[in-house]
Order: sequence, then C-alpha cells, then structure tokens
Amino acid sequence: MKLFRVIMPVSDIERAAVFYTAVLGLQGERVSPGRHYFDCGGTILACFDSELEDSIPSAPNPQFIYLAVKDLEGVLQRALQSGCVLSRGGISTQPWGERMFWTHDPFGNPISFVDEATLLTSLAKAPLNYDPATGKSN
Repeated sequence: MKLFRVIMPVSDIERAAVFYTAVLGLQGERVSPGRHYFDCGGTILACFDSELEDSIPSAPNPQFIYLAVKDLEGVLQRALQSGCVLSRGGISTQPWGERMFWTHDPFGNPISFVDEATLLTSLAKAPLNYDPATGKSN
C-alpha cells in the first residue's frame, strides 16, 4: 500500500499554484482547471479548487500534513515571505527528535515542515523516554 495523493482545498487555484511553487521550490503541473499537482517525493500534493470542478464547497483540512524538507530554514524563510503565519513559534525540536515548524497556507490548511535529517519514521527509533500514548516525554 502507498499514499499517493493528499488534497489541499484552496479557494483560488492560481494563487495556490504561486504560493506552493514559492514555498516548495517546485513548479508543479496544472492537471485540470481546478487542480495543480506538486510531486513531493512520490506523493502528490494536490491543490484543489472545488468551485472550478464541482458544486461541493470545500473547507480547509482539519489536521496538519507533514512535509519533509532538506533545508528547513530556507523553507521557513520562503513560507514567511509568502505570507504564512507561524502556528507555534519558529523552528523547534520535538521530544521525539524531529526539528520542525507549523504554519497555515493562505487558505487555512495546516502544514508542518520537518527537517528530513530528523524524521521519526518508526517508534523503534523514538527516544527511550517518549510515550506514544501521550505524545510526551516522561
């Protein structure tokens, strides 16, 4: 099994394409009038403007999506220059070891950018004092 696409609801596909191109440093591709796709390491980040493709209005995603990046500081600068407001301060290191920052795109979608050198991809690699049930260090 493989996660291959994540939808980012947007209210202006042109503005979304400009925003995500600037922040991600990727051109992406317009695949239909209301969809602009960015290949994020094999998973498509799909900006989707429902007003251009169907009659069902969409709301921002309720939960954060997490994007691993090589240059966390550079992405932070591009995000701030593109109008993002940080959700929880700047870059911080979490109890489980990941360096990251949280923000929202101009359409209200929550996004977290994580330094790919610090990704926790297995609980077997979690710090010994990390409790996955509570999400906190003991």
